[in-house]
Amino acid sequence: MGTVTEVIAVVCSDEPPRTVSRDEHLLLSPPHPSPFPVKLWHDHEPLPVVHFPQGYEAAPFAPPRAVYESAQVRVEWQTMDNRQPFYHRNCDVDEISYQIVGERTLMTELGTIEHRPGEFSRIPRGIAHDNYGRRESHLLVYTPAPVTEERAAQRTSEAVFPPFEGWTPGPVNEAVTQCMGTPGHDITVAPADERTLLEQVHAEKNRLHVITSLREPGMTWLYRSRGFRLGTVRLLPDSPRTYRRTLDADEIQYQISGRRTLITQRGIVELGPGDFVRIPLGTAYASVCADESKHIALFSDRELPQIADTARTADPYTPERLAAALNG
Repeated sequence: MGTVTEVIAVVCSDEPPRTVSRDEHLLLSPPHPSPFPVKLWHDHEPLPVVHFPQGYEAAPFAPPRAVYESAQVRVEWQTMDNRQPFYHRNCDVDEISYQIVGERTLMTELGTIEHRPGEFSRIPRGIAHDNYGRRESHLLVYTPAPVTEERAAQRTSEAVFPPFEGWTPGPVNEAVTQCMGTPGHDITVAPADERTLLEQVHAEKNRLHVITSLREPGMTWLYRSRGFRLGTVRLLPDSPRTYRRTLDADEIQYQISGRRTLITQRGIVELGPGDFVRIPLGTAYASVCADESKHIALFSDRELPQIADTARTADPYTPERLAAALNG
């Protein structure tokens, strides 16, 4: 403990960040008692953590589980060992997916992708798509179109027939939805010819892009739109303990691999693979890890409330708790 560096930044504009020096103990401590009889500020609860297991666990098919949702962003977790029961077409949003584990065939009017763990892809608004998962889990992020990709594609979707071994065209439905694909917000559901849907790829110039993050330490930006940014963060044990405060966006973090301690003005918590946490805008935080750690960082300039159940909460700050985190 002692003097630390804090970066004060905005992420949804090109405004440069500022760097200030802080007394770490004061930064993390509760406020001094007020000299006035009226309450001047709120009591804030420690950060809650949401957890979904990364490994596949057999379960009946269910719709994706909502984790966080606002009028601008919806974050879901899904696990599959089956076909999705319909083709889906979004009216209002681009749909970004991240493959956690297992194998998933993504079939669309712009071609087919065999998704591998660690890969991202984006389905533009209005493109029909379906999934065939094999003992897999993945994340879904919906946000208003258009979304821009910040990295070059590692590969693209292809015209593949059949899209997977054992595929035969059959009777399918096509669901058209609004409100970021939230269940209950369908506009039309009608029968569709699956072969005709997939053969549309031959009339299209565009393809889906598969993106992976860089191996360099720090942040790698992958996607952006107005009021939204998404990237991955790779931390090494010798990474400096720098605090960050984002002024214009809530930050959702999803732990991909490794373990780290998240130190914040709303408590200290250990994070491992499969954990989600939301850091409200204006809250200072830092991360420390004993081994390499990697997580997704999603920023939204609107409050992004938690929908899923809380698995555990952060511990309140004490000098002893911080010392234990720093000493491993």
